Amino acid sequence: MISGGTTRRHRRFGRPPGGRPLAVGPIAIALILSLVTPVAAADPVSFGSPTSSSAFGKSIEFVQPVTLAAAPTLVELLLKTPGAAGPNVVEVPPPTTGGTQTLRFSTDLTQGHIYPNTTFTARWRVTDTGGKTWLGPEVTQLYADDRLAWQTLEGKVVRAHWYEGDAAFGRKVLQIGDNAIADTSKLLGVTETEPIDFYVYADQNKFYDALGPGARENVGGEAHADIRTMFALITPADINAAWVETVVPHELTHLVFATAIANPYHEPPHWLNEGLAVYLSEGYAQSYRNSVADAIHAKSIIPLAGLAGAFPTTYERFLLGYGESVSAVDFIVRTYGRDALVGLIRSYAKGVSDDEAFSTAFGVDTAGFEAAWLKDLGASAPVRLGPVPAPVGPLPSGWAGPLVIPSVVPALPGGATAGVGAASPANPGAADDTAPVAFVLLGVLVGLAVAGIVGARRRQAARRGPW
Repeated sequence: MISGGTTRRHRRFGRPPGGRPLAVGPIAIALILSLVTPVAAADPVSFGSPTSSSAFGKSIEFVQPVTLAAAPTLVELLLKTPGAAGPNVVEVPPPTTGGTQTLRFSTDLTQGHIYPNTTFTARWRVTDTGGKTWLGPEVTQLYADDRLAWQTLEGKVVRAHWYEGDAAFGRKVLQIGDNAIADTSKLLGVTETEPIDFYVYADQNKFYDALGPGARENVGGEAHADIRTMFALITPADINAAWVETVVPHELTHLVFATAIANPYHEPPHWLNEGLAVYLSEGYAQSYRNSVADAIHAKSIIPLAGLAGAFPTTYERFLLGYGESVSAVDFIVRTYGRDALVGLIRSYAKGVSDDEAFSTAFGVDTAGFEAAWLKDLGASAPVRLGPVPAPVGPLPSGWAGPLVIPSVVPALPGGATAGVGAASPANPGAADDTAPVAFVLLGVLVGLAVAGIVGARRRQAARRGPW
């Protein structure tokens, strides 16, 4: 007799004719065990093979077949891009029933922009009715500019992509790119091992489509370190033009610079990044010297702290931003030497602050460095613009005294309120007098919080070159 998956120890098997015990062989035992072994229940969530697709300027789509024992409580897509600290979590409306389903998420790129050559890694996460989460397999999708028939040549580090021009054009692009990477890598003491993609457009409209609506009208090239990609506008007729030998090394310098200072904590000031790119690609050219000299004469020099982030957008101030940047780098090399410049840049890989980096490299903090640079130029310290203290004088009537902020209290039966700020017979309407103050203060706090978030996001924006 079989009970609870085991045989009763004192039960004898029946005897065949002749009275001999019935032999039980290995096959019979295996059959018995197969009858008593419990069958594992199917998982509440079972994933099939995921797929993905993209169309330039239109959409990126991720699809996941799944079998569900019941309708899940939560469905999410975990979407990761290069350089991100972790995946973005996108909540997707869950199916309302169990069974075989298809999970689907699609981005509408007619309402936004993504740089081509961005790789997305996605996987689905499903939470069942018991609260357990189930992770699906990963799928990778390269978002490419599929409008064009790209040709590709691979060099030592650079991969050149172009769609107009012959093989000689492609080889020239590749040579310029590989040489620029080699020169900058040697200077900064870094080794580039991962490929850098260099996409060359021959049509201005298609080029600006790739860069997106935020591109400036005078840009001829852009580098994006997170996706290790450079975009440039170069026609086959322009490949031997002098400016090509400037634009390409300039932008590729940014990518090597990003490798040299890579850390999760702090980036160098933008003027140092751009100043190095200009210095290595064309030097402290006369056009930049003239721009700086004009600003000194007009007492309109921009503080270096004002060039730590985005540069001005008007043409004259934009040019001045790059002029001051290369001027400061030129001052570093003349005063402290190239090794000190490289030491300054490399120190950022440790996540140090600007003052720590400059003090270690030059013996002065950023303010001391700026003062020495301005003195070398013969320029007076620029007037810093921004909030200033309020003028001294008497306060308006009723503004003196401590600010009283009422508490937010629940309503009591009959419409009365309890707690601080409630109206009383002795002081009717007191709550109404102080409530506006509370709302004003709340508005200020919310505004500061929003400003902090916006500022943080702006600081995270991709660095762009001057071309």
